[in-house]
Amino acid sequence: MAKAWAKFPYPDKKFVYGAASLKKAWDRLHRGDCEPWPTGNAVVEAWIAFHAGDFRKAADAGLKAGGAGITVANKATAIYANYLEDNDKTRLALFEEVAARAEAQQKTEPKNANAFYWHAYALGRYAQGISIVKALSQGIGTKVRASLEATLKLQPRHADAHIALGSYHAEIIDKVGAMVGGLTYGAKKDAGLKHYETALQLNPDSAIARIEYANGLVMLEGKKALVRAEQLYEEAAACAALDAMEKLDVELAKAELED
Repeated sequence: MAKAWAKFPYPDKKFVYGAASLKKAWDRLHRGDCEPWPTGNAVVEAWIAFHAGDFRKAADAGLKAGGAGITVANKATAIYANYLEDNDKTRLALFEEVAARAEAQQKTEPKNANAFYWHAYALGRYAQGISIVKALSQGIGTKVRASLEATLKLQPRHADAHIALGSYHAEIIDKVGAMVGGLTYGAKKDAGLKHYETALQLNPDSAIARIEYANGLVMLEGKKALVRAEQLYEEAAACAALDAMEKLDVELAKAELED
């Protein structure tokens, strides 16, 4: 891990849960990833740190707890890297760490959907960092798709995996074209759009589902999708954030609308 992590820039008391209040809000907070309520105080404390935006503390506590704590560590590290790490080399290294831990977790917990999801997420963000075309040449795209499909096989209501699969189809079609993308990587426009729609149905309060759907629409449909994409961004910016991660998504949408 990096020696110093940037602080969460939007601290808010309402993101600081206790064990009882977190359990009450758990289903809503984890509608996207379907993570089950943890057993063991150490893992609960790691999640409390995550939702408050103390991502380094959450990652360290999760790794120390082991077991289900690995998922907290992976999520905290991946979210931190994606939103708050400004050094490209460090960001890519963090994604590689998450991917490696998640792959190891798959072997010890083969029925843990998020062991597969965070593997796919980390590899997908890593691919975006080095360029999608380069990542495809390295076989990363195939690994991402396999892990996302495994996630949904284990947990069909995993909204975040549907978002990521939507983006898989959109990114590949955008970078290599519909014909090559379809024949070589199984990327299809209709499948991508369906995954985005499913994600919104499963998690209707999600800002990131709207952001990624908007981005995917533009990749898949070009200028004719701009009006709908802007509407989705406006909806994302208006979403109520219940924790630090959701706040980062909402602020991302606001920043995009200001550009």
